[in-house]
Amino acid sequence: MTRIMAVRSALPAYRYPQAEFTRAMCGDSGIRPSRRALLERLHANSGVEYRHTVLPLPECGGLGGIGSANDRYIREAADLGERALRGALEAAGLAGADLDLLIVTSVTGVAVPSLDARLMPRLGLRPDIKRLPIFGLGCVAGAAALARLHDYLLAWPHHHAAVLAVELCSLNWRVTALTTADLVSSGLFGDGAAAVAATGGRGPGRRAGGYPRVLASRSVVYPDSGDTLGWRLGSDGFRIVLTADLPGVIERGLGGSVTAFLAEHDLTVEDISAWICHPGGPKVIDAVQHSLKLPDSALELSRRSLAEVGNLSSVSVLHILEKTIDAGPPPGSAGLMIGLGPGVSAELVLLRW
Repeated sequence: MTRIMAVRSALPAYRYPQAEFTRAMCGDSGIRPSRRALLERLHANSGVEYRHTVLPLPECGGLGGIGSANDRYIREAADLGERALRGALEAAGLAGADLDLLIVTSVTGVAVPSLDARLMPRLGLRPDIKRLPIFGLGCVAGAAALARLHDYLLAWPHHHAAVLAVELCSLNWRVTALTTADLVSSGLFGDGAAAVAATGGRGPGRRAGGYPRVLASRSVVYPDSGDTLGWRLGSDGFRIVLTADLPGVIERGLGGSVTAFLAEHDLTVEDISAWICHPGGPKVIDAVQHSLKLPDSALELSRRSLAEVGNLSSVSVLHILEKTIDAGPPPGSAGLMIGLGPGVSAELVLLRW
């Protein structure tokens, strides 16, 4: 059974209130007054109060094209990812050489060799470590990576494995030819990293009290929703694809997916005491709450994470998992992680404290 040993987040040093992002966006993009009013309204209603950026805010969106932006992504993502993974390994009482599998997920830049290979000498990972870089799953990837880690540890119960999610959304901040989707995303996304260390057995490493076990997972892709959310690659870099249909797809489909998954484990929605849900935005969180008929308190940590750091894409559910562990769910209680992303897809991970 997969036992989580540690979860650690790492956030960049630069932190700004939402109003600073709004002013910067208005100043850099040259949008006409009518669009400026829309941007200010979208930012004000985003549920975000603060965000972190890997570069000073005046430098975001001005890196001079996709090549230079991606070069900066590789350097900064490796540094931030090292902080998160090193923190998780130290908290778990593991050395880099103890890891048998490293899964790295990111969708805000491209690295070949991949980030996992670049981190090997920094963290003392073994030359024969199994590596699985994930690109293209977007915001759902943090939960999906944890699920795939669990699959691996079922087959190799005496191994140690880690997930690292790194997202530098600010490097994809567009300031020209802005679409409504660009305006929405400019008010939501922040930068960050998070790592999880886990084992399938009781080998080297401290026994971490208060950490959950992973029991099972379920992947879902909702039909006819492929154009609802994603990236489009243009000459100036990644452009977000985002339609107003996203909350509706989630509200119509998620409830049935969750109840069917829980029923397979003799559980109901009422049996879940900890909800670790991706904070896609206020409307997405509302859609999850309505679909599952949850009280306001159930998604409090998701809304708090959105307010404090913004939507961190694949990092968010791992950041919220860390906050959930800190809150101390009762021993024996059940939790459910819900990742949401392009497809439209959901990844469900059942936990037990």
